[in-house]
Amino acid sequence: MSQGPAPRQPPSIDAWGGGGFRVSGVWRPGSLLVIDDQPQDWAVVGLAELTPEAFAPVFAAGGAVEFVLLGMGLANALPPRPVRDALKAAGLGLEFMSTEAAARTYNVLASEGRRMAAALIAV
Repeated sequence: MSQGPAPRQPPSIDAWGGGGFRVSGVWRPGSLLVIDDQPQDWAVVGLAELTPEAFAPVFAAGGAVEFVLLGMGLANALPPRPVRDALKAAGLGLEFMSTEAAARTYNVLASEGRRMAAALIAV
């Protein structure tokens, strides 16, 4: 008798600020990328590093991601056109907001089982 897939256990973003995030109780300095429920370091520290190449792990995840939830830092800002165009070309939606709002939104969407990538610039 085969078992179905294991239930998802997305990490929770418990806190943010001070240059990093507390993810499921563990402090992670720097920006954060969560893909397929796996948190990882993200080299982006500001708008200048926000390039299509910065999203290579998201593109590599294929069907594990429906859209990108992008935390832009302290204040919301429009992501650069090359980033928006690359995500659109890959068939991925994009929601962007301040990192604080994105962290809160991530927790709600993850609890609903949404398949997203969270790309959060540390504040």
